[in-house]
This record gives sequence, structure tokens and C-alpha cells, in this order.
Amino acid sequence: MRIFGIDCGTEYTGWGVVEVREVGREETLVAVAHGTVRMNKRESTAQRLEQVHTELRELIKLHAPDSVAIEEVFYSVNAKSALKLGQVRGVALLAASQCGLKVAEYAPLSIKSAVVGYGMAKKEQVQYMVMRLLGLSEAPETMDASDALAIAICHIHTAQTELRQIESGEVSRR
Repeated sequence: MRIFGIDCGTEYTGWGVVEVREVGREETLVAVAHGTVRMNKRESTAQRLEQVHTELRELIKLHAPDSVAIEEVFYSVNAKSALKLGQVRGVALLAASQCGLKVAEYAPLSIKSAVVGYGMAKKEQVQYMVMRLLGLSEAPETMDASDALAIAICHIHTAQTELRQIESGEVSRR
């Protein structure tokens, strides 16, 4: 299973690819790649959105994931910020769809719970656990890339749990 995680932002959009590999009889999470799409503040909104779309689409094609995971929109006091974030999410969703991939969306609390075990964890705690879970010797370049890896890990954990429940008969097949 290979997952492409996306952490949308209005200035920086993090991305990360996590894969499950079998090592002996155990499954291990491996960071395949990660990085950050950095938008130029001097460009128009349309140009920045085009940049995010183009870069994410190329990265998705390059890394050939099985699916994409993205953070859901969270509540924001500032409507203008929420709108801008929604635009970035829209082009990220479009890039995944154009590559023929399903998209899973997760709430920030779910992502933090899956990675840290505590839904109110700070960004630094998430980054630390991402490094531990993936065996990284150093932190990703940006918190946005760490968050994208966390989103991918969350999806892997969720998919594995759902599969185990189906296999054990706890959940009926739909």
C-alpha cells in the first residue's frame, strides 16, 4: 500500500508518500519521499493555485500511489483564510481525481490521534512521532511535509484497521 498525503496551506502545501513494506513477517512503514510546494506571494491567486495543482499532479504521477489522503477543512474564525485554504484543497482534490485516485479525508483530531495517540497534540509532537514511526534520522524540511506524512500514516492505519475488521467479521461487507 502506497499513500500520498497532502497538507494544504495557503503559502506552503506539504506532501509525503508513505508505503507499507513487508520485512520478514512484519509490516514496516517507509517514507518514500516528502517535500513542500512553496507558493510565491507575489503571484496572483490563480497562478499560485495553478502551481499547486501542477506540482501535486506531477508528484502523484511520479510516485504512483494507491490513493491520496488529505486533511479536512477545519473550523476557522477568519472566513477569508478558510476560503483561501478551500481553494488550495480544491486544486489538490482535482489533481488526485485527474490521476484517477480515490481521496480519503481526515479531521485534524483523527490524524493526531492516529499518529500521536492524542488529538490535541502539538505540531512538534506530530513531527517527532512521524520521525519515530518512519525511522527518519532527521525531521522533514518543513512542518507541512511532516503533517503530510502524518496524514498518509493516518490513512494507512485506518485502512489496516478496517481490513482487519472485515476479515474478522466485525464489519459486514458492503
